[in-house]
Amino acid sequence: MKKMLITGALGQIGSELTNKLRDIYGNANVIATDIRQTNTEVAVNGPFEILDVVDAQRMFELAKKYKVDTIIHMAALLSATAETKPVFAWNLNMGGLMNALETARELNLKFFTPSSIGAFGPNTPKVNTPQDTIQRPTTMYGVNKVAGELLADYYFHRFGVDTRGVRFPGLISYVTPPGGGTTDYAVEIYYQAIKNNKYSSYIQKGTFMDMMYMPDALEAIIDLMEADPSKLIHRNAFNVTAMSFDPEQLAAEIRKHIPSFELSYEVDPVRQAIADSWPNSIDASAAADEWGFKAKYDLASMTCDMLEKVKDKMK
Repeated sequence: MKKMLITGALGQIGSELTNKLRDIYGNANVIATDIRQTNTEVAVNGPFEILDVVDAQRMFELAKKYKVDTIIHMAALLSATAETKPVFAWNLNMGGLMNALETARELNLKFFTPSSIGAFGPNTPKVNTPQDTIQRPTTMYGVNKVAGELLADYYFHRFGVDTRGVRFPGLISYVTPPGGGTTDYAVEIYYQAIKNNKYSSYIQKGTFMDMMYMPDALEAIIDLMEADPSKLIHRNAFNVTAMSFDPEQLAAEIRKHIPSFELSYEVDPVRQAIADSWPNSIDASAAADEWGFKAKYDLASMTCDMLEKVKDKMK
């Protein structure tokens, strides 16, 4: 990667990824795009353009204008929000992906887009979920992600587009507010622990989900995009993970720093049903073998860092 265009650059992953890539490759070489304008760091510290990803012509023109060699397609409607707007989710998630892949094909660009553990379903093995396994999701978001994995594979095999991707677990970050994901409780809980010393979880105790701290997620994207293509057997939708926990275990870790922290439950049936359809833990050995993936943060080290950073942010 030398010069790249990022869609959804103001989102949870996109905002942090844009800043990290600019630190590595230079501000002028990372073109951030999103459907809205802001005065945030992403929008003012380097090239920024308004882009609705369903506008194929605009996407093509921007990629050509800036002479990029890579598209990193992050724009998407997330799991819980997609369930309330399934038709809109399909049009945005799949239409935007097709436009990005077509731009990559026409301009011979490298391409990255993330999939998710949402691509798995209730019939998928729940423990140590294999890289290659049954995928029959029961959510619109999951259907989009499975279709996206297949579409990226198709563009590689049919047109030779250098497509790459990972299946992200829940991502935890202190930088950007949650954006409608099922795993967002694991972000909200840190803010509420510091602000109110208590939190009411919409996910039931005993519900295990894979998670990853954002610094590891960003490293995974960069490492995969810089990996030797001859070593990539799977190429798209690599399982990646760092830890698996339920709300009780997360609360117990927080209590090591805030002993009086209280956890209660007010379960959201929609998000609980989504969580119940996902794996408890996944096998990331293919990513480790093919491009050296290895997470640095576990629950303890992540919690320590999150509490410290959230405290600083809320001052």
